[in-house]
Amino acid sequence: MSTTTWKDQLSDSIPDQIKHNIENFESQIQLKKQNKVEDKVFAETRLRLGLYGQRYDNGFRYDGFKKQEIAFPSGTITKGPETKWDAPGMVRIKLPKGDVTPDQIEVITQLSEEYSDGVNHITTRQDIQLHYLHVEDTPDLMYRLGAVDITTQDACGNSVRNITTHPSSGVHKDEVFNVDPYADILFKFLLGHPDTIEFGRKFKIALSGYEHEACALTNMHDMGLIAKEEKVDGKTIRGFKFVIGGGLGAVPHDAATLYEFLTPDKLLPVTQAICRVFSRLGEKQNRALARIKFLVAKQGVEKFKILVEDELKTMPIDPRCEPLLAELTEYLDSPKKEGTGLINPKDNSDYSAWLNNNITEQKQDGYYLVTISVPLGDLSPEQMRAIADIGRTHSSDSIRFSIEQNVVLRWVSGSDLKDVYNALSTVGLAAAEAGTISDITACPGTDTCKLGTSSSRGLAYALRKHFIANPELKKSIEFLKIKISGCYNSCGQHHLSDIGFYGVNRKKNGKDVPHFQVVLGGRWSESIGSYGLPIAAIPSKNVPSMIESIAQKYQSEKSTDESFPDFINRIGKAKTREVIEPFMKIPEFEESPEFYFDWGDTRQYTTGDKGVGECAGEIVSLFDFDLNASERVYFEGQISLDDDNFAQAREKATEAMKFAALGLVKVQDKDASTSMNDITEEFKKRYVSTNIFAEKFAQYFFDANNEQSDTIETARRSLQEAHLFIEEVIRCRDEAAGVK
Repeated sequence: MSTTTWKDQLSDSIPDQIKHNIENFESQIQLKKQNKVEDKVFAETRLRLGLYGQRYDNGFRYDGFKKQEIAFPSGTITKGPETKWDAPGMVRIKLPKGDVTPDQIEVITQLSEEYSDGVNHITTRQDIQLHYLHVEDTPDLMYRLGAVDITTQDACGNSVRNITTHPSSGVHKDEVFNVDPYADILFKFLLGHPDTIEFGRKFKIALSGYEHEACALTNMHDMGLIAKEEKVDGKTIRGFKFVIGGGLGAVPHDAATLYEFLTPDKLLPVTQAICRVFSRLGEKQNRALARIKFLVAKQGVEKFKILVEDELKTMPIDPRCEPLLAELTEYLDSPKKEGTGLINPKDNSDYSAWLNNNITEQKQDGYYLVTISVPLGDLSPEQMRAIADIGRTHSSDSIRFSIEQNVVLRWVSGSDLKDVYNALSTVGLAAAEAGTISDITACPGTDTCKLGTSSSRGLAYALRKHFIANPELKKSIEFLKIKISGCYNSCGQHHLSDIGFYGVNRKKNGKDVPHFQVVLGGRWSESIGSYGLPIAAIPSKNVPSMIESIAQKYQSEKSTDESFPDFINRIGKAKTREVIEPFMKIPEFEESPEFYFDWGDTRQYTTGDKGVGECAGEIVSLFDFDLNASERVYFEGQISLDDDNFAQAREKATEAMKFAALGLVKVQDKDASTSMNDITEEFKKRYVSTNIFAEKFAQYFFDANNEQSDTIETARRSLQEAHLFIEEVIRCRDEAAGVK
């Protein structure tokens, strides 16, 4: 008896390109099972199809994988696939603009129940991730997604990642024009494009309908497009301010302006030329320097523009450009009902609070955007289906996931808002928290990410509970933003928030203690007006108390209507650190053992199960040396930055790295020379060439004396680099115990 497969059932409804990729992957799986394909080849294939390996924390390992219970506000579900030949991993489902229909939501939900653990996780790039699935199941999953016009292609790996816009595109009152159609043709053009195959790292694109607010965060992207209009011969012409080379990661870079005004007919060719330049000249060996922001910084934006213009003159024009440009139309998704005005009750009800926090007027009269606050970005199957039903009845077929890990309904008539609220209430999604301090962004951290150092999701959950239990605290700082990353890589966008955190490790008497670096000074407004800088590392369990303390100082000393970033800037780093210092102390294990356990984890904390990304090798340690000098000088550099003394800030950053490197060299040679040249050579010989010290951080030290202009950008970047270098020195020192 023959068995009908998902491929047999759905093959005719899947685009040829997607189907071809899935078929190739099925073949790769069979070869992998027979050990006929190298791991690195298989890894590259699966990454380009959105499949990551993941960290198998909390007992979920290949040899002990069990079904798990997931708690949601609406109840507890028990889900989880059976153990198969491969260790479980994660699939990222690519959703351009975060745009998804009710029918697509239902398919994704079915897949999460059948193949995953039932959790539908919204990412900070408007994707959906499913965890704890097995490679053998993924071709069927991909066929089922392809049948509803969804792909996982290029969702991971060295590729063009999901193209993002703001969920309000097309309906925002202040937008210049709707950028959604341009995002759509860029997605179609770049998906699997041959000129993107040889990227050294990932490439991220965002489009914004207006410039002066954060919107789609174009300034922190590899490539950003901001809607503009100009008058030419009396006619209004559309175009884009075209920026390049932005990014967060370990050291944030502001994007540089490549074109002040680029007309839409040049959008695809220019993008193709950029991809070709990046493929040819971008770093390939050192992954830490392989993003396009480093290429743009190295070449300078004017020289980079010449490279792009030269490429345009010689490259073959893709024949798809003209047909795709012809597709550009001014479209909008359609409402289900006639728009009516908002009736806002004048009371203190939960519904009234929800209207005030979660509802935004569209530019179309009578219609509203509804932001659904989703704790940790996690949706249960019941919640996903409820959102799909609300979309069909009260909204439109364009439901959006946001970069803040929430859901946005569009085109809701004012008369339907109470019904929408009631429907959301039944599945625990009617909290009036959108845009408040409880609406915390957090990356997966140690839950599933191999690089996670501390539990970002655990901290986010703990903080949300803390704010709920302390309403006066929440009210005092209600509209501040908190963003949390599990490590320095900024997947949780910690540089952009009022209060940011990223995970680091410290030791006390040889025991690991989970910590978070406190990052202050970020400015979400003004199209990301500034990036935050790390102030100090504190034990993870001290974070809620530290926030209370800094909130009290803000409330008692701020001037009228003074924003939190302005307040932090006014009082300066030194006084801010005074508030934080009491929370830096690590108690003895016997005194407070809870400090040695991360949020939400029943095991004693360790970084020993981190995956690829850690440095290899061991370090010989003769004594436990003191890094106070380097950290002191680093902090002095921050004060210099506050005083607009950019040259001195850069000098302090270099000096701080010198002290840290000297201390590490002295671990192996207590009589080491203190001259800069000798320190550099000894450090390189003893730690970098032996792969003990991470090369990407070492490069910050080696490049520190290169000639640079003394600007706020270079000074801030130098301090960021110095901070990361010192953190790596501390890591090496802590791992040196017992090595002779």
